[in-house]
Amino acid sequence: MPGFLLHMGATVQCAHGGQAQPTVTSTRVMVSGQPIVTQAAPYTIAGCPFNVSGAPVPCVTAQWVTGAVRVTSDGLPVLLLDSQAVCVPNGTPALIVSTQTKVTGT
Repeated sequence: MPGFLLHMGATVQCAHGGQAQPTVTSTRVMVSGQPIVTQAAPYTIAGCPFNVSGAPVPCVTAQWVTGAVRVTSDGLPVLLLDSQAVCVPNGTPALIVSTQTKVTGT
């Protein structure tokens, strides 16, 4: 399905509200003046409050498991608004809250 491309300025969070940021961007493609992100780039997560029985088990990183099928940058699938990610170490999802709304891909 078509979806908007994720860029550096997109808002991504873990399921518990921690803020996620890409570790690497693809500067070959710019959208809204910011580089896009590919599926290979893990996200780091800060501020996750998740705990189990009072012991902290925060989300630390998120790895993307789906990306664009037809659009690539540097040979890697780009991330779209409907891309899915899994947080480490607890396996919860990462959520894309907002991104640019000018460029779509499939």
